[in-house]
Amino acid sequence: RGRPSNRAYPGDLRDMATGIIRERYPDFGPTLAAEKLAELHDIHLARETVRQWMITAGLWKDRRARLKAVHQPRYRRDCLGELIQIDGSEHWWFEARGPQCTLLVFIDDATSRLMHLQFVESESTFDYFTATRAYLE
Repeated sequence: RGRPSNRAYPGDLRDMATGIIRERYPDFGPTLAAEKLAELHDIHLARETVRQWMITAGLWKDRRARLKAVHQPRYRRDCLGELIQIDGSEHWWFEARGPQCTLLVFIDDATSRLMHLQFVESESTFDYFTATRAYLE
């Protein structure tokens, strides 16, 4: 107690390994960093050792620290027609009776009502413009 472990790696090895990782592999995770240290620098360390050293050096965050922030959901619009979302779905709509085509769908955000549907040959800018014109008229 209060003393370093007899099995601990020397401090200069830790400094050298974290220095190499900081210079050459700053965006690598511990597993890949340990592999590169062994492969290119002949420094053979366990993945967990590299992970602990990277956390101490500020090069890696543990899973709890990396949890993604919860984003506030986007609320639906209040009025019909305030926001129309457009999406295209390429599919064999007519099975073997016709060519493969894309269905462009205009959906109202407030009510989820299908405002306009149009089959087109492909999901192209021109077809979106044509469908938008048809929806607006």
